[in-house]
Amino acid sequence: MQFLIKNSWLIILAVGSAAMLLWPLLQRNLAGIKQVTPNEAVLLINRSDALVLDVREDVEFAGGHLPEARHIPLNQLAGRLAELEKFKDKPILVNCQAGARSASACGILRQHAFAQVYNLQGGINTWVQAKLPVVKG
Repeated sequence: MQFLIKNSWLIILAVGSAAMLLWPLLQRNLAGIKQVTPNEAVLLINRSDALVLDVREDVEFAGGHLPEARHIPLNQLAGRLAELEKFKDKPILVNCQAGARSASACGILRQHAFAQVYNLQGGINTWVQAKLPVVKG
């Protein structure tokens, strides 16, 4: 008990750190955002004709993106949702560089009643590691 009292600030710090690390994972699960691996993404694209939405910046997109990806940077997504209206009931695979921005984009889409939203786990980084095709330009 004496240890807990003397080191209470360390315990609070450890619990707070753990909570901050787990929060993004819990938030995605609570928001109904499904994480998919690159192989699952390929199946989603091929079998369900999913729209691929890349939310990276222009320079990143030009450096390489998934084939047939539609590009809307995350900071423009809320203002350009009308462009995606016809995909409200269709699968949308969202990607960025590593998965964080695309998770935010998935949250925005879910808030606006897009039914089937999927986040590419690990972003284009994992796509490239899986040796899947990338289009430049």
